[in-house]
Amino acid sequence: MLMTHEELLSKNAFFAATPADALKKIAAAGVVRSLQRGDVLFNEGEVPDAMFVVLSGRIAIAIGNRPLDSRESMLALMESGDLFGELGLLDDGARSALARALEPSSVLRIPYSAVKTELQSNPAMLWGVAKLLASRLRVMDEVLSDSVFLDVTGRTAKRLLELSDGKDEFILPVTQEELAGMVGASRERVNKAIASFIRLGWLEQADRRYRIKERSKLSTRSS
Repeated sequence: MLMTHEELLSKNAFFAATPADALKKIAAAGVVRSLQRGDVLFNEGEVPDAMFVVLSGRIAIAIGNRPLDSRESMLALMESGDLFGELGLLDDGARSALARALEPSSVLRIPYSAVKTELQSNPAMLWGVAKLLASRLRVMDEVLSDSVFLDVTGRTAKRLLELSDGKDEFILPVTQEELAGMVGASRERVNKAIASFIRLGWLEQADRRYRIKERSKLSTRSS
């Protein structure tokens, strides 16, 4: 059974301390947007006026290397129930990254104005905001730790395990270029790491279909 928008919001940390009547008003202000693969919701540097919650599909949050080249570093992969784009509500700053659909997706667009109104009336909501920000900091700490202590091969193993979602057989939900952006390395170096896993017998690959044969060894390599 599909959840209502109100129910979906209630499960997100940002709205964890939001009273039911306030949550109902915020959900009612939301508008559903449908996206095709490659559609950009917003670009880095734009002036924001809304946050988003993923209803279906996957959204990449990334920063580019322009004007030097067209490469991107993927900061986060947003899936069903995930909220993003909230930072501008809190500091009135520009978008710090871009958001792009990795596959056909739908999102709930929630205008800042609707959230600000309820925040002013219900300051206890800020506990939920603080909780979400704390979780963001933990994720960024882990990303920084990975970049310092793991080489490209280790980071590739870690991202593959994350994208497998606990399954031994899975279809990679991103392209090789997007995987490279998640790892923070060139596509060539990531492909070389995957080839080494295949050569060692830890992994099988056919196009975007993967089969993990030695999860424990991949896990050890990623730690």
